[in-house]
Amino acid sequence: MSHTNRLSKHLPIARIAIVRSLPGLGDLLCAVPAMRALRAAFPQSHITLIGLAWAKAFVERFSHYLDEFLEFPGYPGIPEVALPVHKIPQFLASVQQQHFDLALQMHGSGIISNTFTVLLGARVNAGFYLPGQYCPDADYFLPYPDHEPEVWRHLRLMEYLGIPLQGDALEFPLSKEDFSALHKVEEFQALQKRKYVCIHPGASVPERRWSVENFAAVADAIAARGFQVVLTGTAPEANLTHSIAQMMQALPINLAGKTNLGALAALLSQAELLICNDTGVSHLAAGLGVKSVVIFTNSEPHRWAPLDRDRHRILYNNKKEQNPSSLFNFHSSIFTISPEMVMEQVDELLSKEVANVT
Repeated sequence: MSHTNRLSKHLPIARIAIVRSLPGLGDLLCAVPAMRALRAAFPQSHITLIGLAWAKAFVERFSHYLDEFLEFPGYPGIPEVALPVHKIPQFLASVQQQHFDLALQMHGSGIISNTFTVLLGARVNAGFYLPGQYCPDADYFLPYPDHEPEVWRHLRLMEYLGIPLQGDALEFPLSKEDFSALHKVEEFQALQKRKYVCIHPGASVPERRWSVENFAAVADAIAARGFQVVLTGTAPEANLTHSIAQMMQALPINLAGKTNLGALAALLSQAELLICNDTGVSHLAAGLGVKSVVIFTNSEPHRWAPLDRDRHRILYNNKKEQNPSSLFNFHSSIFTISPEMVMEQVDELLSKEVANVT
């Protein structure tokens, strides 16, 4: 679907601000296709991301789409940052002096974030709103499409504004520094490209984690198929991966806490497969074009599942929803995700070549 360019009467648009101050890697990766479309439509514009402190590195990595980072100062009703009220007026005064031509609210439905976005002082504000809630401008704010996958929520906004889309694929650019950081990890030296499978058992909240017993069973089944198992995770997840390693019959390589994000991405890029919960590493694999099996135990597959169901397989708990790859229908009263179900998807992916479309 295409729309008349709603922004054409406001040209030139030299300075653009994007408000997306969310904590997860997946939160930003799912917005990349919209950022790609925005850059293609405004190749000479200066595009600034207003995000949490960690997103500075994200802006540096995606410098082909984003030019500048501003740290979100916090705002009443937005829980991601402890509220230093005295900093907000200073931040807003500084931002207003930048004279943004366009501010995009891509933080969520807009119940709270729309007022913050308007206070940035841009000539034009655009984004999402919930019907019945505050809508800054009916010409530029789209009813929040909460029935869409996360990637497409932001692409619908681009469509609504008349910005041509540039595909819905995720991406994650790798650098020489990423591979250099990976090669400094001693355990990596024993690995051969495409001869290992990564298993990432963590998630930001425990409720989204499949059991360590099930991960250990899958890891042993992977090892029995001739692949080295590599356990990945953050430093706080090292106890989790250690527990899985202790339960296994085979000997895994445990890299939890030993890789930064770039090194983890470089590691994944050479893996045959990833098995994980619904968490940021799933979107990282999608951006790298690495095959994956993603386990949803307590989250929203329709929103967060990878879009390419040929390369990425998803299994559900507590949902009645069809998987177009396997034609399984999972329902909490009938099915619990078992290691055998995961391995069925693993074996199918291992046995087929999937076209690498980026």
